[in-house]
Amino acid sequence: MSQYYTTTDHFVLVPALMLALFGCAVLLFEVLVFPHPRQRKWLLLFVLLGLAFAGAGVWRQQNFLASQGIEELTAFGGTLTVDGFAIFFNWIFLAASLIVTLISYRYLEVEGEHHGEYYGLILLANCGMFFLATGTDLITLFIGLELMALCFYILVGFLREDRRSNEAALKYLLLGAFSSGFLVYGFSVLYGLAGSTKLRAVADALASREPWDPVVFLALATTAVGLLFKISAVPFHMWAPDAYEGAPTTVTAYLSVGSKAASFALLLRVFLMPLGAAREVWEPLLAAVAVATMTVGNLAAVTQTNIKRLLAYSSISHAGYILLGLIAGNETGIKGVLVYILVYTFMNLGAFLVVVALRRKDLLGEDLDDLAGLVYKSPGYAILMLIFLLSLAGIPPTAGFIAKYYIFLALIETRHYVLAVIGTLYVAVAIYYYFRIVRSMFLAPLADTGPLTTSFGLRLALVVTGVLTLGIGIYPEPFLGFAQTSLAR
Repeated sequence: MSQYYTTTDHFVLVPALMLALFGCAVLLFEVLVFPHPRQRKWLLLFVLLGLAFAGAGVWRQQNFLASQGIEELTAFGGTLTVDGFAIFFNWIFLAASLIVTLISYRYLEVEGEHHGEYYGLILLANCGMFFLATGTDLITLFIGLELMALCFYILVGFLREDRRSNEAALKYLLLGAFSSGFLVYGFSVLYGLAGSTKLRAVADALASREPWDPVVFLALATTAVGLLFKISAVPFHMWAPDAYEGAPTTVTAYLSVGSKAASFALLLRVFLMPLGAAREVWEPLLAAVAVATMTVGNLAAVTQTNIKRLLAYSSISHAGYILLGLIAGNETGIKGVLVYILVYTFMNLGAFLVVVALRRKDLLGEDLDDLAGLVYKSPGYAILMLIFLLSLAGIPPTAGFIAKYYIFLALIETRHYVLAVIGTLYVAVAIYYYFRIVRSMFLAPLADTGPLTTSFGLRLALVVTGVLTLGIGIYPEPFLGFAQTSLAR
């Protein structure tokens, strides 16, 4: 038995095992131990315990690599690889899951949909994200992607009595399955070229062929379609606004950062390793996609009055900025991508947390007018929302400025001057629609005098995201160093 499952395999797999076991246990505990609705608060503590055990596993892996002076640790014959890249993303996934878990209890009580499977799906989605960060095999990556996607399909439609939620889940499911078909076809072509599903073997096979080889281009095109859908890049973005608007706001927050970060981890693994030899083919294609993504995302956001749809189009535009770092392709560019994903996690989560606070029994809290005069009712929430919006726009001294700085610096270093200029122009457009929200909060008269929905978990999550959004901007060195050690090899 030891020849098939070694201690190294177990060590690498521990975080995923903890997430999967606790995720399944939550489903059983709701039925067998905590059947009464008032007892479900204990499920929250159980989920936090599962995240803590998974975090301890990632911590041990990080310390092991540092103490042994090695860059990576492989398991299951090279199917999984723990390196700085994987550890970086796993910390992001765990942080996002923790914050969303903290804010979910009160929100689900307000919605009247507090069920244990919600927490189980969060843990299982995080488990899928783990395999997207650590996977170095096409089959492993695809299984991890589908595990994550299936959880989000259910979570988006979690409000069973809400027509918008049901419609959003159906659209997301149908389009997601369509994109998965393209991705698995691209993976099958890559397997046919290499005779192996290992990313290193695929990279070696593609390096021996001409970049414009028709079969290589077929594999590249179909794989890119599947991956670009997952990050909601234009023209494969059509699912995002409806899914973001229809899903429970806590799920929207998790989808916007967790799923996007995991999908970018997969995209970086695939484009920098097996498809790296075809850079001269995909670089101009991705450049066109990035420009289209920034254009559609920013211009569509200008006209939105629903905050969740506005942030959905904002999320689309941010995907375009992140792609610019991959297009630059140098060390500064990839470092900028990692920093951008880290920063985006906290500033975008923070913005959605304020929207969560607006939700109560008689108010959805999703329209621009619902934020009117927020500074008079809750100055703290208004100031935090201002910080998150300034960061999303890339205004110093927030973390968003640091992220955009490294992207633009990489473009200038690699002489992509046109892309840098286009990106800078769209920052001005983003400032306009973000400040529509600021104007509503600070200048519009108070439209609603009802109390905000709040809890200890929500307040704690807002403080954490607010401090990190400002802290990374003011003192970025530790986070830049973390990203530097996490660069994909």
